Amino acid sequence: MSDRTATRRGALKGIGATVAAATGITALSGSAAAQSPWTAVESPTGNTLHDVEYTDESAYAVGGGGVVLERTPLGWQKIVDGGPTGNGNSLYGADVTDDGKRLWFVGSSGAIGEYDVESGVLTDHSAPMDVTNNFNDVSVTGQAGEANVYVAGDSGKLYYSFENGASQTWEYVTPGSGSAINAVDFFGDRKGHIVDGNKCVFRTADGATWDKIGLADANVNFYGVDSDGFDDVWISGGGGMIFHWDGVEWTPADTGDAGLRDIEVTDDDGDGLTVGGGGKVYDLDEKWTQQATPSGQNLKAVVRGETDIAVGAGGTIVER
Repeated sequence: MSDRTATRRGALKGIGATVAAATGITALSGSAAAQSPWTAVESPTGNTLHDVEYTDESAYAVGGGGVVLERTPLGWQKIVDGGPTGNGNSLYGADVTDDGKRLWFVGSSGAIGEYDVESGVLTDHSAPMDVTNNFNDVSVTGQAGEANVYVAGDSGKLYYSFENGASQTWEYVTPGSGSAINAVDFFGDRKGHIVDGNKCVFRTADGATWDKIGLADANVNFYGVDSDGFDDVWISGGGGMIFHWDGVEWTPADTGDAGLRDIEVTDDDGDGLTVGGGGKVYDLDEKWTQQATPSGQNLKAVVRGETDIAVGAGGTIVER
């Protein structure tokens, strides 16, 4: 996920705590745990929610069975059930155009949808090039109706269209060894990063050709990527590991043992959030600090904004 949406939504909040010098992390307990800034909110689905994004209208979450939820003044409400094809394909990733007007989402069996948050019109772009593999994540850049669309494939292929996903405009590339591409994020129209199941990170400057930039000896799977520049990339992964690339070297941080599924950090690296197994949330304020949450469910995604939101298993939604 990128910072483009959070920037549109307004000022971000920073929360801090002391951390142990040896690991850069401290666990919360006792009175600290009781002061959790996160609140559980009612969800209209029991399906796992895999991603959450802000648009110019509101926040949206996508998940199992093809559900799409919208955050409204009356609470979270289901606006799509069954995904873009109506066949109930689960949705695993989402992103928003730069103007905040279109929500794109991808999922199982080649599902790709484009939702107009102003009109409520849903356009089906599923099975590009007749591909019906699972799609794990999506990143879109540009304006509504003119977007560059990048889709991370479970077969190790990155599918892309520079013409808003129109038929016959899709192409693909296999950046690595064929391992599943778990996450994709772009900081410019055609500049961004991906991570795959072979513990590799790749970058592109043109949206079509990719170069490997790491990560040697990581020894954990990579699940999330926040691409803020060629010299500013954050990776979240298994074993509670976080990695930051500053253009020269990778710096690791060990938060514990929870697999961290998603990460979002501001462009100035001053504030960030990562979420994962067992309801774990870590906040970046100079260093990564664990925050207590009201849920023990595995969290799959997080978005920063006027209200920070994390979503996960069992339809879990927590906000601060």
